Amino acid sequence: MRMWFGGDVMQHLPQVEAARSGEGFDYGPVFAALAPRMQSADLAVVNLETTLTRSKRYTGYPLFRSPVALADALRDAGVDVAVLANNHCCDGGAEGIRTSIEELDRCGIRHTGVFADSADYRRNHPLLLTRNGVRLALLNYTYGTNGMPVPQGMIVNRIDTVRMAADAAAARTAGADFIVACLHWGNEYERQTNAAQRSLAVFLRRHGVDVVVGSHPHVVQPWEADSAHVVLYSLGNLVSNQRRRYTDGGLVAEVEASRHPEGRMSYALEVTPVWVALPRYRILPPEAADTMALPAAYGVFRTDVEAMRGSGYKQSE
Repeated sequence: MRMWFGGDVMQHLPQVEAARSGEGFDYGPVFAALAPRMQSADLAVVNLETTLTRSKRYTGYPLFRSPVALADALRDAGVDVAVLANNHCCDGGAEGIRTSIEELDRCGIRHTGVFADSADYRRNHPLLLTRNGVRLALLNYTYGTNGMPVPQGMIVNRIDTVRMAADAAAARTAGADFIVACLHWGNEYERQTNAAQRSLAVFLRRHGVDVVVGSHPHVVQPWEADSAHVVLYSLGNLVSNQRRRYTDGGLVAEVEASRHPEGRMSYALEVTPVWVALPRYRILPPEAADTMALPAAYGVFRTDVEAMRGSGYKQSE
């Protein structure tokens, strides 16, 4: 099974305005250069760090409410799963959670981490997916919701080690060959991990989680990988309006999960830098970016990522 992971899908107001097309919105150009990679994967996963609304009252930071056309664009680009547990998941209140889930369902995009009700929770937690005869359990948690209350009857998965250990055990009982945990954690704009992240990664490994994919810092953080486990502490931004150094791009990660005849799983990791180009906020992988005349900031971003690549953190084995 080849899995593709992207970072934070943000929607600041300049992004919404850039996507306007007639009476609607066209986010197709945002993902066009990246779509072949997503579509060729067995499973493509992103962190949807905004809520969706049909009200046309769109807002950016600090309360993100975005056009539902974004869900269509994610589907068309090849996204299979949107993880929803992040610090902005309650920005739109009950309407935002309900609409986000309904629109993802309409587009055939699976989701987990935030749930409209207990029935939704039972269906999608853990999120069990089978590809090529291999069964994956996907878990998703956030450190918090920016102090926004979780609407009554709705559920947001919070980082809680007791619960996470129980969830991992339940996933194995449900027949998962391996477990992926997507965590919204760490400190914003810090390029190095903190002690809590490292400790939690060790805890999850000890309790049967094979792959950890992090979000929230909005910058790339180190990654660790061997044949038995993968930890991506932060992929940074997949798309946003953040333009400061280190925030104007991120990583996409491809993890090849292989099941051996005796049942053992092994993993191989490949990471690729992506950069966001104005004015349409196009996400550019190297094969697209390297053929274009781009601002000097792109070269700085690539240099920064390559420095991390050679800093002693293993990528694959």
